[in-house]
Amino acid sequence: MKTGDSLPALQLAGISRTTLALYAGASGDHNPMHIDLDVARSGGMDDVFAHGMLSMAYLGRLLTNYVPQERLCSYGVRFAAITPLHAKPTCTGTVTKVEDGLAHLDLTVTLADGTVTLRGDAVVAA
Repeated sequence: MKTGDSLPALQLAGISRTTLALYAGASGDHNPMHIDLDVARSGGMDDVFAHGMLSMAYLGRLLTNYVPQERLCSYGVRFAAITPLHAKPTCTGTVTKVEDGLAHLDLTVTLADGTVTLRGDAVVAA
């Protein structure tokens, strides 16, 4: 692992209503903005949209596809935009620095239209 290395991209299937319902059940996050069309519309949205933490979980999968979980030292994200229904997120990461046995990574979730929905960073044991 060296500075400039890219993690193999994680391309996800379109976010479906089923995906959102399953995530709500698994996470305990039953916010109706993510699963109830009428509530989403009453909030000014065209439709339901993905939980931000679902995108964070996808980035976590990107990381653990790259290194074993026990090598993950820190991981954080900043939410930048919503992930609409049917969007196909792509998770990417780049090693920005390797120092003292630790690799620092920049992480991103991007939609097909170029919208960045999540930015994050992680430190892993190299």
